[in-house]
Amino acid sequence: MPTSPSSSAQAARLALANRLVGLRKDAGLTGKQLASRCGWNPSKVSRIQSARTPPSDSDIRVWCAACAATDQADDLIATSRAVESMYLEWRRLHSAGMRKVQEDFYVLHEQAELCRSYVSNVVPGFLQTPEYATALMRSITGFQGTPDDVTEAVAARVARGRFLHEGRHRFAVLMEEWVLRSRIGDAATMAGQLGHLLAVMPLASLSLGVIPFTAQRSMWPLEAFYLYDDRHAVVETLTAEVNVTQPREVVDYIRAFAELQRLAVHGAQARALITSAIAALG
Repeated sequence: MPTSPSSSAQAARLALANRLVGLRKDAGLTGKQLASRCGWNPSKVSRIQSARTPPSDSDIRVWCAACAATDQADDLIATSRAVESMYLEWRRLHSAGMRKVQEDFYVLHEQAELCRSYVSNVVPGFLQTPEYATALMRSITGFQGTPDDVTEAVAARVARGRFLHEGRHRFAVLMEEWVLRSRIGDAATMAGQLGHLLAVMPLASLSLGVIPFTAQRSMWPLEAFYLYDDRHAVVETLTAEVNVTQPREVVDYIRAFAELQRLAVHGAQARALITSAIAALG
């Protein structure tokens, strides 16, 4: 059975904790002795060693100093920051609204030459119309119970569309046909969104493929994921954003995208599926 994103993140936290335990043992210290050197309650050392409490940057520096291993502090801090960014709950990310997250995604797109997107749920943000994005983000805000800054968040989201027309950015998008048929907002909103897909399909920067309902699956439907060059994958679950930067795992997402791409139709066949979805709106 594959591990869940949250359990993978916990495994990474345990790996970090084990590195800190190794430093303590190499220094010949017990947990109580380390706590004394750090000026902490022994329970804090116990919580960090068991990965129940993530160490702060300051905690790591103090721990390394107590173990005469200050040369390892910077590397451990970088690892700790990477671990804590692996699995980020949407409610935490959206605690002050959705705009900041959309701005962070803008930066990811700005820095990537090639963005590969597979979506099984909704149209990717950089291809969304303002009306579609508004309907979607209002439903997300309502479900999560987070602050409503939808107007500002929509503006930040659709701003990513500029990269279809600027610079050397390239986009490869795969959509399950269900995305075309699932109504986000009213019929007019969906018609506008589908029409926008038809309008941008001729762009040289964009390859848009649709995986038909009738495709013989060699790769099962997955949760939406976005690949930024060959270095970073972002997976979106119901409750969290999962950041994958471990090279072996990134390669798995690249392989999955290639398998899904073989199932997709492009060009005239993809346009026909989009046109059919528009007609079905009545």
